[in-house]
Amino acid sequence: MRIFVTGHKGQLGRLLYTTLAEHTLSGCDLPELDITDRGAIGAAIRDFAPDVVIHAAAWTDVDGCAREPERAYLANAIGAQNVALACAGCGAAMVYVSTNEVFDGTATQPYREWDTPNPINPYAKSKAAGEWLVSHLLTRFYIARTAWLYAPGGRNFSNPRRIIQLADERGALKVVSDEVGNPTYAPDLAAAIAALVQTGAYGVYHLVNAGHTSRYDYVREVLRRSGREHIPVTPIALADFPRASTPPRFAPLANTAAAALGITLRPWQEALEEFLGAYG
Repeated sequence: MRIFVTGHKGQLGRLLYTTLAEHTLSGCDLPELDITDRGAIGAAIRDFAPDVVIHAAAWTDVDGCAREPERAYLANAIGAQNVALACAGCGAAMVYVSTNEVFDGTATQPYREWDTPNPINPYAKSKAAGEWLVSHLLTRFYIARTAWLYAPGGRNFSNPRRIIQLADERGALKVVSDEVGNPTYAPDLAAAIAALVQTGAYGVYHLVNAGHTSRYDYVREVLRRSGREHIPVTPIALADFPRASTPPRFAPLANTAAAALGITLRPWQEALEEFLGAYG
């Protein structure tokens, strides 16, 4: 299979390249190619003639998106439109990597694939717009939503190494206790996407490590498993943590559609243990 990966230098893109190594691969990323340049991305995809394009490129700085919503829309919606149009032009299927943040967080149980998105911040709105564009421009597409993604070398607060670094530097942490999601290990997501593109079962999928937790309990588990249980962690409310973006409070995802195909991801605690064993 010929597979083109956008954002192939990013935390997910690098792992997709490793996971899909048996296939014929190509990709693009900044600064060499900008997905908001319709002509450039169209030519790159057309020249490679892929069977599948995995669109992992995105602007994922949620607070940055809140400060610059037009830039967020350009990167995450128009960029996805450009990739989708290129796929339509050369007959390729497309995987659009999306987010749990397309939901508003008012649910009382994990969101399933058929629940209606209702984004509440600019990042989420731009990603939901990307979903809409892909699903209206193509018939052969996979929308793969994930949550709280972390990978070796990442710097976001879902990354256990980042949590450990901050705990060691500060000697104590304050972490929100009323934001709930699925910590997801990027190698597990890459493997799930690799399996999904083999199925031809187009549609919407929730690909997250099984189970969900609050930010506060996740941080405590990271510290416990890394031998830092003595470092104090104070629970705070989202309302007490000023930031540009407003995340959904309760937005864990349930893997129903992929599980029906036999594609599941292990519990988040097992993935965390493997990460800490290798990188902790």
